[in-house]
Amino acid sequence: MKIVTAAEMRAVDSATSERFGVPSLTLMENAGTAVAEHVLTHHAAARRIVIFCGKGNNGGDGFVAARRLHQKGKAVQVILLADPSELKGDAAAMYAKLPVAAIIVHTSEELKSDRVRLSLPADLYLDAILGTGFNPPVSGLYADAIAVLNAARAPVIAVDIPSGADADAMTPQKGIVARADSIVTFTAARPAHVFSLLTNGPTYVAGIGSPEEAIVSSLRLNVITVRDFAPLLDPRPAESNKGNYGHVLVIGGSVGKAGAAAMAGMSALRAGAGLATVATPKSVLPTVAGFHPEVMTESLPETDAGTISAAAVERLDALAKGKSVLAIGPGISRFPTTSGLVRTLVSKNELPIVLDADGLNAFEGHAGELNGKGRLLVITPHPGEMARLAACSIADVQKDRLGVARKFARQHDVIVVLKGHRTLVVQPDGEAWANTTGNPGMATGGTGDILTGMIAAMIAQHPKDALLAVLAAVHLHGRAGDEMREILGEHSLVATDLLRGLPDAFESARQTVREKFVCWEG
Repeated sequence: MKIVTAAEMRAVDSATSERFGVPSLTLMENAGTAVAEHVLTHHAAARRIVIFCGKGNNGGDGFVAARRLHQKGKAVQVILLADPSELKGDAAAMYAKLPVAAIIVHTSEELKSDRVRLSLPADLYLDAILGTGFNPPVSGLYADAIAVLNAARAPVIAVDIPSGADADAMTPQKGIVARADSIVTFTAARPAHVFSLLTNGPTYVAGIGSPEEAIVSSLRLNVITVRDFAPLLDPRPAESNKGNYGHVLVIGGSVGKAGAAAMAGMSALRAGAGLATVATPKSVLPTVAGFHPEVMTESLPETDAGTISAAAVERLDALAKGKSVLAIGPGISRFPTTSGLVRTLVSKNELPIVLDADGLNAFEGHAGELNGKGRLLVITPHPGEMARLAACSIADVQKDRLGVARKFARQHDVIVVLKGHRTLVVQPDGEAWANTTGNPGMATGGTGDILTGMIAAMIAQHPKDALLAVLAAVHLHGRAGDEMREILGEHSLVATDLLRGLPDAFESARQTVREKFVCWEG
């Protein structure tokens, strides 16, 4: 799903009406109806609903929601923060259809009056004051109304965006911004919906009638949704066999870090690969083999430090034959000769490669040797690994995650999966996707190894749709974490819990495809 700027969203609405013949009044009707449907579905018990409306189109959406909720038997009170004579166009038309009298508030003093104060107790509030066309800061009456919403004890739903927010921001918002327990927006997300932490609850994106051709974005930035990769979740043919779903070879492990390679191998199987083999130093093989019986193992020559020896190169060349994808790095260590082996393997192999952990650190100071031109090379750094590859500080990465990832992807012809809050997937031409699944409970050792195995497995199963395979793996990885958070909480979550959560993640993803709204948490 494309992410558009506030200006582009206005252009989308105009194009929908002018080029595709959908009246703007219909768009507003559909938007307000979507808000009402959300309330009726997710806040069915709310009896009394107070809606704060501004004088623009955001207020018009609020008027429609008020009418629709009134028709469903809700006790609705509209508070209009303007004189009705100030309403124009579609907003004025929708105000004229209100089935209940609005309380008109002209000044901050009136907002504090008993007439307004006595109308405020509610089970639910809708914030339809300011939409994505607003440029902060907010002041005066609107700022005071936002303060009333922020002090409310009942939930607040933002219509389109929390009032006072800068829709184009990609960092946490400053200044006066309305609290939002959830957001219902329309057609496409704006940058702030994805990156600005506008709510701790869900954000819903409702289609209101704009065709895909009308949605044009200069950002080359998208939100990963299940609909993007839905065909990859289709049921398997009855005549399937393990050979149909690829063979992942994980190259990793070392003394003290055997579990990383074992988790990568098992996650490849849980994500659907037909076969998974872990090639690991001889002394740690028993640990890897004992992790799960379905994971096959191969013994490799090792250094005195218990890492893979450079002498393993010929054995690995032989093992790579007949494999679908190589996953290099989990638990492999930063031992110098092992790092040299990693660089050799990556440079000489034409198979798809997923490179992670110390496999990435092997290229610190050698980033020029990391090149995916003419093949599929996926790297999965966390910010520290990205900083080492890009020869900058972690602070530089975090300050411009998208810019750093795009620059590296373009220069090295690789797909970059930059992990963190809103993990980014960037392909070599700079097109980028932000992932909205996952939670802080996944900030624990080993979750990256699980992701590595999942990406390799999805590519092994869908080699002709490699980008979609990466998007699917990233999204499902976070979704598995979200599933397990509901059971274990954030503090107790460990990496192997994601293996337990993957079946439910796949199933909930399939169900999401059939839902009317696109939705994400936080």
